[in-house]
Amino acid sequence: MIGLTRKAWADAGKIRVGMTPAFLHDQHGLLDEWREYMSASLLRPVEFVKRDSYRETMDLLRLEKLDFAWICDYPYLHLKQEVRLLAVPLYKGRPYYRSYLIVRKDNTQVSSIADLSGSVFAYADPYSNTGYLSPRYEIRKLGRDPASFFRKTFFTWSHRKVVEAVASGLAQGGAVDSYVRDTLLHVEPALALRTRVVWRSPEYGFPPFVSHRSVSAADFQLMQRHLLDTSASEKGRSLLARLNLDGFTIGSQALYDGVARMMRAFGEA
Repeated sequence: MIGLTRKAWADAGKIRVGMTPAFLHDQHGLLDEWREYMSASLLRPVEFVKRDSYRETMDLLRLEKLDFAWICDYPYLHLKQEVRLLAVPLYKGRPYYRSYLIVRKDNTQVSSIADLSGSVFAYADPYSNTGYLSPRYEIRKLGRDPASFFRKTFFTWSHRKVVEAVASGLAQGGAVDSYVRDTLLHVEPALALRTRVVWRSPEYGFPPFVSHRSVSAADFQLMQRHLLDTSASEKGRSLLARLNLDGFTIGSQALYDGVARMMRAFGEA
């Protein structure tokens, strides 16, 4: 690809990348810089396609309107016939994250999800593992029905907004992505510190980058190499630091076995 003319570069075709991590939607400058860095590295035009729900991005992948996407582990398993695992981000040096159960900082009565029975609870998204599947699985382990365990539930459609809902008292508890909540401690500590983590799930494979199965082998390898090499350049390391990530690894399907087990418990896999 080195040495392509501007016309040949444009003729090579735009690469469409779906972006769903909701907390990034408020960081347009960062996303613009990331897209420009990716485009310069790939020597191809890159478009970031942002949506407010996981389902919308899943639908775009099914319709082949995206080439690649950064999606949650739960949608990845729903889409296993349509997509391939491309790369997995490294967070704190490892390809894992957790679900956090959070309450307001001044709520000292709650120490587990069992203590939130009959309360108002905020979920992130119906296709979020950490913000929906994982807490519902914990309720099932208590021998209770997630559909009736809480007095009221609602979706915020954003992990960041789960934190806001709990911090403001709109919900007595919420389930949130550990990576998002930990990142908020760096970028918006005044918000994050108004909540308290009362439970941490087992580790799950970090939300992966995936490729649609229609993507050519050459483009798959091109994007995979770009992601794996991000930590090798000064600009890439700067972007990773702002993303609160350390890099990317190829990863394996086994990273998502725990999520698959929870899905089977609900008859979904």
